[in-house]
Amino acid sequence: MDRKINVKIGGRTYSLTAATPQHEEEYRLAAEAINRRLDVYTQKNPGRTMLDLMSMVALNEAVCRIDFQREIDRYKADLKALEGSMERYIKENGTKG
Repeated sequence: MDRKINVKIGGRTYSLTAATPQHEEEYRLAAEAINRRLDVYTQKNPGRTMLDLMSMVALNEAVCRIDFQREIDRYKADLKALEGSMERYIKENGTKG
């Protein structure tokens, strides 16, 4: 059931449609995170335009996403290596039972 919601980012209100309560929560949490980061950049860079500040926020979020994806990829590689080690161990030692 779609629900119309409003979120405020950088002093502007945006109307969105949330398909689920979870999506609504995600939109609201994302808007809060953007506004917090925007406040930090506004304090550190007085006189910058909102476009400049939002571009900095977007760049920061993209970098964080890339870092997170790389971390996930490392965990997947570690898991695959562990699975291979377990399979070799089982082949070499059999199962006791």
